[in-house]
Amino acid sequence: MSQARIFPPTLQAHHHKSSFTASQDTNTSQTPPYRFHDAQLGGLPTTDVDVPISSVLIPLFLVTFATNMTLHIRNLRRSRMFLPSGFMAAYSMTRVVANATRIAWARNPTNMHVALAAAVFANAGVLLLFLVNIIFSQRLLRAHHPRLGWSTPARVVFQGLFVALGVSLVMVVAGIVYSSYTLDPLVLSRMRSCYLVACTTPSVLSLVPIPIIAFALALPRKNNIDSFGFGLMKTKFQLVAFSSVLLAFGSIFRTIAAYFRRPAEGPAWYHTKAAFYCFIFVVELFVIYTYTFSRVDRLFFVPNGSGKRQSYSQDVFPVQAPASSGSSHSDTDTSGDDTTLGIKDEKAAQT
Repeated sequence: MSQARIFPPTLQAHHHKSSFTASQDTNTSQTPPYRFHDAQLGGLPTTDVDVPISSVLIPLFLVTFATNMTLHIRNLRRSRMFLPSGFMAAYSMTRVVANATRIAWARNPTNMHVALAAAVFANAGVLLLFLVNIIFSQRLLRAHHPRLGWSTPARVVFQGLFVALGVSLVMVVAGIVYSSYTLDPLVLSRMRSCYLVACTTPSVLSLVPIPIIAFALALPRKNNIDSFGFGLMKTKFQLVAFSSVLLAFGSIFRTIAAYFRRPAEGPAWYHTKAAFYCFIFVVELFVIYTYTFSRVDRLFFVPNGSGKRQSYSQDVFPVQAPASSGSSHSDTDTSGDDTTLGIKDEKAAQT
């Protein structure tokens, strides 16, 4: 029978110290950024799995980028400012970069600069969709309850939500980047706390539009609906509710994975590639394609200067004059090159 090797107390201490020093040498021998200490969503990308998947996702997101950027520029030429189109184009580009850097990481698995860029873009981009959702929910609240929606307290609350999203973005980037440039356990602990807060806050904010639109529908109205954009109000509520549920699902999944950390050598099921692509990228694809091709730039358009007037109502929406006389266009026409006049009475009839 073999006998376990027992060290005297002094030798035991020396043995543990040597083991700790040896384990640190694997990191200190490198130059920062250091390898990730915890398991990452999607794990280490590989050329046989991640490269083909990311190669499919890149053109899909390029389509939404090109479409939203085209609509944004076209609306600007018509003097119709619609910032959410710009935000959705920016989001799509972050997803293109995230997948491109993931391909580069798969082909250079030891390049931590590329790995760090992939992690940052994979975590930060979705905040732009949360911003779009909150903007849409704010417009629905103001349309149904103008006095409440345009009030100073409501304005302050929404501005606070926008600031919280910006702070979350900074904290996510700082938590990921700074953790890769230090081996100090105390600093790593603080950066982890920062990262958990940065993950939890967007998860809460992704749910915010749901109670806002529920409140807007449940609260009895004292005035007529202050209509905006084109299409039925019912469609607008359904779009915001649908996208909020999907985005909250993906964000909560990401947050739960962050709280239940695992070492890089022992990932859990939620770190698998299937979970990563299905719960993050596929979910977001549903949202961005739904918003893009349902033409939210028309559904949620509000006249310029609405904030100063504290009203979305306007007799006629200023759009280009018809190219040829005698031709008329309906305000429900969704053609990209259409020339449309939105009449207040016609818009009220839609609700």
